[in-house]
Amino acid sequence: MGETISNSEYLNLLDRANFTISTFLSHHSQLSKPRVLIICGSGLGGIANILNNQAEISYEKIPGFKLSTVPGHAGKLIFGHIGTNQVPVMCMVGRLHFYEGYSFQETTFPIRLAKKLNVSTVIVTNAAGGIDPTFKPGDLMLISDHINFPGLAGYHPLRGPNLEEFGPRFQPLSDAYDFELRKLFLTTARNKLGITRNIHEGTYFFAAGPTFESRAEVRMIRNLGGDAVGMSTVPEVIVARHSGLKVLAISLITNAGVGDKPPSAFAENPKPLDEGMASHDEVLQAADEASKDVQKIIQATVNEL
Repeated sequence: MGETISNSEYLNLLDRANFTISTFLSHHSQLSKPRVLIICGSGLGGIANILNNQAEISYEKIPGFKLSTVPGHAGKLIFGHIGTNQVPVMCMVGRLHFYEGYSFQETTFPIRLAKKLNVSTVIVTNAAGGIDPTFKPGDLMLISDHINFPGLAGYHPLRGPNLEEFGPRFQPLSDAYDFELRKLFLTTARNKLGITRNIHEGTYFFAAGPTFESRAEVRMIRNLGGDAVGMSTVPEVIVARHSGLKVLAISLITNAGVGDKPPSAFAENPKPLDEGMASHDEVLQAADEASKDVQKIIQATVNEL
């Protein structure tokens, strides 16, 4: 697990990162005041293609940033404009995960940097497994609530001395996923763009990963109220809300969770054990097929912010 540092060291790193980005953006003055942070999930790095007037910097050049080690996560910040209204944004092409060995302090560092840069809205995307049996690969789910399973067990991104500079000791999360942003995304997709892809709304279950869920775990998550499951997003959302940022979060359903019991050794004609089994290649393929619709909706949504 990644090392946790003191608040004073952490704030110093933030100041250094802020200085680095501010210096970088001083050469791109039209991009110097991003209003929106977009976090690209697995296979969704193509979202960065909707940015105009791009300027990019790799994570390794930013103090406090760790390197992304997962296929489909490039590991760079891209600044640019979106839409006819030229909304200035910063885009994380590649996020950091707890399962990579990083601490939550490290994986959520970019969120607080965005706050220092005066970003006001965070759009989080992810690839997720469908737990609701009506969800199909390629569907989208607007996240309206979450279950922070590691957090309930003590692995929480706000654990430790509170950073009073950003938010309160006891952060409420009943309003974590902004209603107006969810409504804007949905009406933009349906009424403005005429997107016919299935869009659901539901609860995201955060599991630490990196293994995909067992059959019994899928049944448990369903019983606990999860509609989709993934290995990211919730720590970032919690820190964003602690920092006073509005949040819109979208899951791309890339595989259906296998929740029926495994074939019995007593059965004469059992189903193959690997039937419906998830893989990261499947995640990337489904993301690639749906990414154009996701890009269109995010572009039109951000244009209204």
